[in-house]
Amino acid sequence: MLKDLADGVRKYYYDPSYHGVDLNARVKDADEQIRGATNLGQSFIAIESILDPLNDSHTFFNPPARNVRREYGYEEQMVGDRCLVTAVRPDGPASEKLMPGDEVVRWEGFSPTRNNLWKMTYAFNRLYGFPIQHLAVRSPDGAQRSVEIAALEHREKRVLDLTSGGDIWQLIREQENGDHLARQRMASFSDKLMIWKMPEFDLTDEVVDGILKQARKYSVLVIDLRGNPGGLVKTLQYIVGGVMDHDVTIAKRTGRKPNLKPLDAKARGSAFSGKLIVLVDSRSASAAELLARVVQLEHRGTVLGDHSSGSVMEARYYPWQQGTDTQFFYGASITDADLIMGDGKSLEHTGVVPDESILPSPEDLAKGRDPVLSRAAQIAGLYLDPAKAGTLFPVEWRKDQQ
Repeated sequence: MLKDLADGVRKYYYDPSYHGVDLNARVKDADEQIRGATNLGQSFIAIESILDPLNDSHTFFNPPARNVRREYGYEEQMVGDRCLVTAVRPDGPASEKLMPGDEVVRWEGFSPTRNNLWKMTYAFNRLYGFPIQHLAVRSPDGAQRSVEIAALEHREKRVLDLTSGGDIWQLIREQENGDHLARQRMASFSDKLMIWKMPEFDLTDEVVDGILKQARKYSVLVIDLRGNPGGLVKTLQYIVGGVMDHDVTIAKRTGRKPNLKPLDAKARGSAFSGKLIVLVDSRSASAAELLARVVQLEHRGTVLGDHSSGSVMEARYYPWQQGTDTQFFYGASITDADLIMGDGKSLEHTGVVPDESILPSPEDLAKGRDPVLSRAAQIAGLYLDPAKAGTLFPVEWRKDQQ
């Protein structure tokens, strides 16, 4: 796995100098760490360590899936400069330990920041998969406490037999569950406002056309990209073309090859022409950030919310496998281009600064209020109580974990 990852970076990474990193030395160090590892998590961390100094949001190792899936029962994210618990699953492992609005002060001994939270989440949840998480949290009233959360473990088969009906149907059910959680959700108010809650960029042109056709019945469209990690470039291009009255260059690509084709969006005659509002937060990444920023640069609408992730590169996923009759699968996302916006700047490590910064307070999270969506409705000329706004798109959890 280490060799596949190193060879992939050497062949495909957009910067052949690796930002000055001595890749061969990193690989040698990782090999020594693997030989001394005492568990699988340490080996995965060693493999990933060759990528860490690149500090690239879209270049990462995807290890083989384990047969134990752990559910901690809460979500956290950066809100401004604080890491706050934003949702807790009822009757989940964290339901008696945490509540929305709690601030995570320390996680496994580390202080979460905007720069390192995504790395901590990736290492602790994906590479190590700790059975117990150790947190130091601060309540909205200022009281601080230590918390241990024992994960709810879902043990699955170590080997799936894809020639048998049972295992195939298990994979199909998991896909259907994921599709349900990633579905597009809508809300509307009279003929003035339509809200499009978009969880990721993974839509066909026909679906985008259908949503924008519906949006044209309203004078204001809110595209809620909070928590949206990005997705398909094609979906981004089609959405931009559906809200602009002219062709747009979203970004220029820079990489190993010279004269890379720009990331363009072609305007369509049936574009939504009303007022546009885009919502972002610290988990809005990649294509979500590109859409928000191009709306700003083209003076097409207003961006509300929190400073976005700053995770904007263009990458390709490379799958690998080992074994013959019994196989295991792994892979890596490797950046093949940086994206330079119309202002000559990259959004990587910078992100999108909203036109109007609106941060939910710990008290808002504790009481389920959504002041960002409430403010968007106000701009549309409607009153939407923050408490009511917080009920429109409730957090959903995996069905098979209920």
